[in-house]
Amino acid sequence: MNSSTQILAIRHGETDWNCLGRYQGQTDIPLNEQGLVQAKLTAQALASVPLDAIYTSDLARALQTAHLIAELKQMPLHIEPDLREQHFGVFQGLTSAEILQRWPEEHARWHRREAGFGPEGGESRSVFNARCMAAIERLALRHRGQAIALVCHGGLLDCLYRAAAGLGLESARAWPLNNAALSRLKHGPEGFTLLDWGNTSHLEASARDEVPESFPAP
Repeated sequence: MNSSTQILAIRHGETDWNCLGRYQGQTDIPLNEQGLVQAKLTAQALASVPLDAIYTSDLARALQTAHLIAELKQMPLHIEPDLREQHFGVFQGLTSAEILQRWPEEHARWHRREAGFGPEGGESRSVFNARCMAAIERLALRHRGQAIALVCHGGLLDCLYRAAAGLGLESARAWPLNNAALSRLKHGPEGFTLLDWGNTSHLEASARDEVPESFPAP
């Protein structure tokens, strides 16, 4: 029996707050027009890709993206709240510049990537990482020997990349988190293995990566 689970990780399509560089977190922002186009192109690209299950965050931007995929593939859609983006507390709805103006010390701690620091009312990087990686591992174990799709968020994808690459939460990010990008990994007894990352060849135009290291992965 195949002891590995194939994981197709998909970031949601673009939102207006992605374009503005606003920290979305768990604020429920829908896809914009470009995001809907990206989601449709992603669904078309996956039409013939074998999948045994599709899971999605319950936030609208992921749910809209996942619904188009599931509808085209005529598969049920499973909602998994633990695939939600990190909660950014008081940072949500603000840009990095606005946060710097209001809370310069907290802004500095965030951009130093202190694993134990979280904005007031939000999750720390370490708490978020534990939450989302436990969810992904649980789903991977549930579908051992199968292929699953996870429609999620930039922060979760960042944690998944770090787990596969053996990188800590404090390391600066040097990998893309484009909207509607496709990333492939496998999970087995050895843990997570990266197969392909951030593929956007299915999109008509290159997606924006609105989250350079100065931003979170909203």
